[in-house]
Amino acid sequence: MKKKPAKAKPAAASLIKLDPATAIRELATPRDFIRYAVSKFTRAGLSFGHGTFSPFDEAVFLVLESLKLPIEQLEPYYDAKLLPAERKLLAETIEQRVTTRKPLAYILKKTYLRGVPFYVDERVIVPRSYIADLLFTDVIGNDGFSLIAEPGEIGSVLDLCTGSGCLAILAAMLFPNATVDAVDLSKDALEVAKINVKQAGMEDRITLYHGDVFAPLKGKKYDFIITNPPYVDAELMQDMPKEYLYEPRMALAVDGNEDGLDIVRRILAEAPKHLTPEGRLICEIGYGRERLEAEYDNLPFLWMDTENSEGEVFWLTRDQMGVRA
Repeated sequence: MKKKPAKAKPAAASLIKLDPATAIRELATPRDFIRYAVSKFTRAGLSFGHGTFSPFDEAVFLVLESLKLPIEQLEPYYDAKLLPAERKLLAETIEQRVTTRKPLAYILKKTYLRGVPFYVDERVIVPRSYIADLLFTDVIGNDGFSLIAEPGEIGSVLDLCTGSGCLAILAAMLFPNATVDAVDLSKDALEVAKINVKQAGMEDRITLYHGDVFAPLKGKKYDFIITNPPYVDAELMQDMPKEYLYEPRMALAVDGNEDGLDIVRRILAEAPKHLTPEGRLICEIGYGRERLEAEYDNLPFLWMDTENSEGEVFWLTRDQMGVRA
């Protein structure tokens, strides 16, 4: 959810003028605007981590999504000649990203997880959970490895702290026989989730609940619980780049919780009552692994890594959780 901010290093001062009017007049192709955007982003020292990790990746996404081109097919369009209105749009969007430092997903009202498009605005954090990648690799499995051998046997899934609803939607796609419940404390976030559930055509599969963690579920039990709760600690919240300050604070951290793990503790305490006998839990916690392992030394956490994370997501079964001594 809250990936480590990636910040471009400001370039040395230069007399070269990189202004929108010059860009509109002089640049002609997506290749030109990608190069121009990389230069602007690097000079401005922007931070990344809302779906991209570098100035180049951000520039490519900006150009392709703004032009409504396939986001994974840059090569065929690299040197296509742009219309004046398209050049103006790209130059202005690049300038907006630099001058406001607003996450690009909010500017474009769009982000992608595992190639699936989602609507986003400032009512939710920009979806970026490592769980999204894990669902398509270690959970379902590639190359013979899988924590859930038969996806069709999963009949019920819960997505706690659903935000934009992205993980609930991905779960509904991966577990074809499952009904999915999604809970969030923010009514604003649920309005965004409602947009995405409708966009995905999942209204008959996903039910949205407003409430605090398990409270609105009235004892329901699930085969699989997914959760990406607020977990940023107080120290990191004080040092957030400006891009992250556009996001709802309540989705990042709990006020008054110094180590960021209060919601995680509540989930660990209550989850066994909401899991079926064969139930499983996957939870993202950021950088709290050492604190969590020290506090719950009786739990056999399985830590799951991705290309961009290490020790930030854990897996437990209901049997492994049991009742804490």
